[in-house]
Amino acid sequence: MQHDKVLILDFGSQYTQLIARRVRELNIYSEIHPFNKIPTNIDAYKAVILSGSPNSVRGEDALHPDLSEIRGKKPMLAVCYGAQYLAHFSGGEVAPSNTREYGRANLSFIKNDEPFFATLSEGSQVWMSHSDTIKSLPTNGVLLASTNDVKNAAYKIEGESTYAIQFHPEVYHSTDGKQLLENFLVKIADLKQDWTPDSFVEETVAAIKEKVGNDKVVLGLSGGVDSTVAAVLLNKAIGENLYCIFVNNGLLRKDEFSSVLKQYEGMGLNVKGVDASERFLEALKGLEDPELKRKAIGNSFIEVFDDEAHKLTDVKWLAQGTIYPDVIESVSATGGPSATIKSHHNVGGLPDFMKLKIVEPLRAIFKDEVRRVGATLGIDPELLGRHPFPGPGLGIRILGDITAEKVQMLQEVDAIFINGLKEWGLYDKVWQAGAMLLPVNSVGVMGDERTYEKCVALRAVESTDGMTADWVNLPYEFLQKTSNDIINKVKGVNRVVYDISSKPPATIEWE
Repeated sequence: MQHDKVLILDFGSQYTQLIARRVRELNIYSEIHPFNKIPTNIDAYKAVILSGSPNSVRGEDALHPDLSEIRGKKPMLAVCYGAQYLAHFSGGEVAPSNTREYGRANLSFIKNDEPFFATLSEGSQVWMSHSDTIKSLPTNGVLLASTNDVKNAAYKIEGESTYAIQFHPEVYHSTDGKQLLENFLVKIADLKQDWTPDSFVEETVAAIKEKVGNDKVVLGLSGGVDSTVAAVLLNKAIGENLYCIFVNNGLLRKDEFSSVLKQYEGMGLNVKGVDASERFLEALKGLEDPELKRKAIGNSFIEVFDDEAHKLTDVKWLAQGTIYPDVIESVSATGGPSATIKSHHNVGGLPDFMKLKIVEPLRAIFKDEVRRVGATLGIDPELLGRHPFPGPGLGIRILGDITAEKVQMLQEVDAIFINGLKEWGLYDKVWQAGAMLLPVNSVGVMGDERTYEKCVALRAVESTDGMTADWVNLPYEFLQKTSNDIINKVKGVNRVVYDISSKPPATIEWE
């Protein structure tokens, strides 16, 4: 790629990927690398950002990057842990806070003549998330901003293009965070803003052609945004050498297998439907642990694709709609210290018996970027606006063991919920919605008789990338009608609850 690039050094913060998203929203390409695996081609990057971290610079496990080829040589922005690191190991002082500094704060002082704070004003809201605080600035440090509780909220190093902030500009709670990043990257580091969906399509198609050549590729379609955009990109690159397979794993939404196959008619894609529902349900029999269920579903997908690939001649590649959050939550995005949250069925490579190589054209981009790329490719806006649906399907929305009866029950509940959102004009106001079948029976009364039946939880969130999410305040009237419809129409359910947890600390899915 002939674009200016930003290097983001990951110290293990779950916010690191949000930094990458904010940078990309500015049409500037960014890459994340572990703090201890700095690329040898450092000259390829025009600016560097240091992330936050769950570690303390005062601890024995403090993370020590080698910044000798960066500091003073390239514009650098140090965020949270990065700011504390520069202070603690360069002549300043970091100490425990008397109270944990977490949440919203407002800038009570800003050095107005500094380009870093151009167009920002006092009172701008920022987001703090740290238990240590910077007591004194490092050698040649110049104070740029404070809050009521944090004196050294931002500083720069005299004689360098090095800036440091104690708050997180990447989270939405920092209302001018995007502007701050733009000030640093454009006004100070002089990066060009030319990484766009159009350029991504052009470069990705060229890369696929070079990587795959005239080989045949088999792609697992899910009916969702990610795999569809991946399919259209691949089709643009290799045409008739792409073979798409849509698998019914028995864990899809109600009537989804037939409706998805119909959806692809007229898109110019070579799509084959495979009903493997019995195979998946057999693999899941008796499993209750969510990680075991995810792995069983992932293994079954691979086996089905392997079987179908053998029916074709000379297929050498398996394509997947893997996107960045899938990778981030399964393992650290780049082998760094970030914690694993959960496994994804399409992450982690293929078993030895499967001789296909993997191509993942969307692996480096986020969900909102995928939608923008899809729009550039001319994909139907209705399809691009479809809610995300987990690869393991209802298998991770049925807590506990999975049976065909439970799947059917949850399909009916889910259909009432999703169709209701559409009927009430709420669907497009929600990023993702679904229902969870809980392993809980509760007492109820129906027709003057005692019941002892299942409880379902409804979940609707707003988000842009799935990395963070807030629950949606759906109208009480809608929730009331939906609850009544579910209890009256779905046999075996007598209680409906609504999940009002945000991510973090919860996740969007329950498993």
